Amino acid sequence: MNLIQYFRDSRGELARVSWPTRQQVFEGTQAVLIFVVALTLIVWMLDVLFSTVIRLVLP
Repeated sequence: MNLIQYFRDSRGELARVSWPTRQQVFEGTQAVLIFVVALTLIVWMLDVLFSTVIRLVLP
């Protein structure tokens, strides 16, 4: 298969892709950001907890 045919086939495949709507992209991005913030807060709280415990155990 030559290069030109490859690009034609690729373009045809991309035309058949079901692309998400702007609203779907926004909602997905929002969900990811909420998850990242929640996970960051959990890791931060665990860090504070373990730091406190280590300070109490190792004077």
